[in-house]
Amino acid sequence: MLLKSLSELNGTSGDEGLVRNFVRQQIESFTETITIDKMGNLIASKNGNSPGPKVMITAHMDEVALMIIDITSDGFLKFQPVGGIDARILVSKPVQINESLIGVIGAKAIHLQKRSERQKAMSFDQLYIDIGAKSKEDALSKVKLGDYAYFITKCELFGEGLYKGKAFDDRVGCAILVELLKNDYDFPVVAAFTVQEEVGLRGAKVAAYHVAPDFAIVIEGTIAMDVSDREEEGWVTELGKGPACSLMDRATLYSPELIQWVTDIARQKGIPLQFRRGSSGGNDAGTIHVSKAGIPTIVLSVPCRYIHSFASVISEKDYLACLNLVDELLKDLPRKLGVNLIDKEEIV
Repeated sequence: MLLKSLSELNGTSGDEGLVRNFVRQQIESFTETITIDKMGNLIASKNGNSPGPKVMITAHMDEVALMIIDITSDGFLKFQPVGGIDARILVSKPVQINESLIGVIGAKAIHLQKRSERQKAMSFDQLYIDIGAKSKEDALSKVKLGDYAYFITKCELFGEGLYKGKAFDDRVGCAILVELLKNDYDFPVVAAFTVQEEVGLRGAKVAAYHVAPDFAIVIEGTIAMDVSDREEEGWVTELGKGPACSLMDRATLYSPELIQWVTDIARQKGIPLQFRRGSSGGNDAGTIHVSKAGIPTIVLSVPCRYIHSFASVISEKDYLACLNLVDELLKDLPRKLGVNLIDKEEIV
């Protein structure tokens, strides 16, 4: 399964090579051009000589992970997060460093902690990775500063139509984008598999500038907090209710005209759709929509429980509905051109 393969690959910000190579292998038979820019974005195009608007569809390849920043005299590895990770989820978890080295994240045993220490969440400074090294020299023979440590999780189906796995943010978007490239549309389509989204939307900024599209669709994984200890208004999104259309977030205010278009297409085609109820966080749209003279941009996301952790959970139904909805939006674009849906002078 495509999503399983993508989920289980390791590729954090600045280290997306394995994901990029895999994606390239998947799409090279049904795209016309594939390039890799200086940032490491993979840019693929179809129908480059066709008339009509140039549409860029993006999904980011990178995932959150840990970077080794120091090695203690007794061989333990100190680290810092790459992207947003809650330190509270890390204690006792296994990680993979390089291709095969396994370590365990450790901390002072609770029996040895002072009462004041037990009342506070541990910080990254209090954690370390144990790789079984006997000394700093022994550890240095296996790892080096700057190496990445990755979560270890198999992507598996469980429950009723749910998948658990790591890196669904945003390998779920990458999987959808690969599937979309198998289809044919009547205008130029550029797929941008971007890098370094988790550390500041960096790859998308470069990709949008060079592609200079007339319109952009960002496919993401987003927060779902539909769990028992949260009131419904704090759920943001819910599993099984379809892809989530963003209204606003920390980096972008989305066009009401585009939101209405998405809503109308979903209703006409009988595709479930929900709205992202929250304004925290951000995604590649934040840098795409302000590129050059401005690019009309929408975001559709697959809800993910426990995002940025060792095991996220998504609904297969939401994944398939998101794929279906983006496909229907692309099919409808030629008709919408007649009402200037993506006329930059009308959408600010």
